[in-house]
Formats: sequence, C-alpha cells, structure tokens
Amino acid sequence: MMSMRRLFAGGWLTAYAFLYIVFLYLPVIFLPIFSINTAPTPKFPLTGYTLKWYQDLPKTPALLDAAWNSLIVGVSASVLATLLGILAARSITRYRYPGRRTINGLIMAPLVLPEIILAISMLLVMLQLGLSLSLFTVVLGHVLICIPYSMTVLTAGFEGFDRSLEEASADLGESAFGTFRRVTLPMVAPAIISSLLVCFTISLDEFVIAFFLTGTETTLPIYIWGQLRFAAKLPGVLALGTLLLVASFVLMTVAEILRRRAARRTQNEGGLYA
Repeated sequence: MMSMRRLFAGGWLTAYAFLYIVFLYLPVIFLPIFSINTAPTPKFPLTGYTLKWYQDLPKTPALLDAAWNSLIVGVSASVLATLLGILAARSITRYRYPGRRTINGLIMAPLVLPEIILAISMLLVMLQLGLSLSLFTVVLGHVLICIPYSMTVLTAGFEGFDRSLEEASADLGESAFGTFRRVTLPMVAPAIISSLLVCFTISLDEFVIAFFLTGTETTLPIYIWGQLRFAAKLPGVLALGTLLLVASFVLMTVAEILRRRAARRTQNEGGLYA
C-alpha cells in the first residue's frame, strides 16, 4: 500500500514538473520559430522560412552600437562583481567576526528586493552625487545586482577548499598573499570563471536597472524595448532575441560545467563541498 502511494505521488510530481517546464519554456520556444518566418507578424501557420531577419542585423548601426555598449557593460560589471565577490566570499568563509551574518544578508539582499526599487534608489543616489547617466552608472547598477550571484558561486568554491593546503604553503615559508595567489586562486579558478560568465549573462539580459540608469548610450535590452514600438521592426527583434537566448544558454551551461568541475576538484583535494 505504501509503495502504491509513493508511486502515485511520484507520478504527480513528475507530471507537475513537466507542466511547470512547459509553462515556463513554451513561450521561449516560439521565439526562434517566428524569427525564421517570412511573414512580419508572428502567427501560425508559418508562411515560409527565411534567414533574412538575421542577415539584416549587422546592417543596423544602432544595433551594433547597442551590442558594443552591452559588451562593455557586461565585461566591466562581471569583472568588478567577481573581484568584490572574491573578497567578500573569502572573508565570510575564512573569518569569524561580529556582524558576519548580517553583512552576508545585506550583500544578498538584491536577490529578494524588487529591481525597480533598486533602480529608482540608485537613480536618486546617482543624481544626488552629481553623476550624469551613462554606461558608467549602468555598470555600477549591474555590479550591485551581480554581486549576490557571484557570492553564491564563489562562496561554494571557497567553502569546498581544503585549508590544509594553505597551511602547508605557510609552513613552507610562503607569505599570505603568495599563498592566496599560488594556492588558493588556482584551486578556485573554475568558480571564478563561472562567476564571470554568470555575471556577464545577467548583465547582458538586464533591463530594469539599465532603463533607469542609462543615458544616451543604450544597451541591447533598451534597444529591443525601443524597437517594439514599431511593428515593422518586430522580425528583427525576434531574431535578435533568439541570438541573446542562445548566447545566454551557452554561457550559463559553461558556467554550470565549471561550477561542477570546481566542486569535483575540491572533493578530490579533500574539500568539504556540499
């Protein structure tokens, strides 16, 4: 009787998971399908297949400028967020001091706070500081929302690291900085690369913060938002959205592979990764 109940419950859980995935990703699947449709409007049945919308993307100067701006913002935000994440993760996992949990909670707060509240708050702060809205302010905003994700990845990497390796390095006469550079960083390098990729992906797709903090230089999400006002531009938006979707999927897949590699590496070295 108990086995029948478990089988029944397992079947419901499987069906629920399947329906959840369909509900979540079915609209996304329509994006690449409509991006190769010859008709300018997304509808079934498809009138034909074409790559014209993709071929026209490099011929749009405004799109190329937005892509370059997104690349600058994404690289800058991912590097800064990862550097700050390394320092914070190192501090939280290695040392015990008053307020450590509170500080960790404040760092992770952007994960649960509405982005529009963060965006408006940062806009007010930037204006009070006398900063003009530009790509620099967008980078600052993206760093704020990327640090929690960086911390999540890097904290796991530092917690799984075997401290005896650092102690052995210190016993052999290496300085604290030398130990960190020669022993710690190489061991957590997969986690660092994973953090860079995750932060870059988040920055590349982020809209709300960029919408409030950008000036005259737009990023790709802002460019897409502007193009949606014109029906004739919709096929190009679908094609561009498909490319961003594929790029995000590839980057997140690589980041996850590196994260798992980092976990296996620390386990093989005697780490305590859970």
